Amino acid sequence: MKAEVGDSLVVESNKVDAAPRQGEIVEVRGEDGGPPYAVKWSDGHEGLVYPGADAHVVPAQH
Repeated sequence: MKAEVGDSLVVESNKVDAAPRQGEIVEVRGEDGGPPYAVKWSDGHEGLVYPGADAHVVPAQH
């Protein structure tokens, strides 16, 4: 997985009726765009994330 600052990280829910979690990548701490990522989630919380198989990156619109 590779990302840049400004891209979105989407984590799919494992619950049928739950919406995916989405946030903006504000810092890339890994090499060559790899994790971990500092993410500001849509609910305002921020955290350091090592994305799993249920996550994907959506490139920012430049």
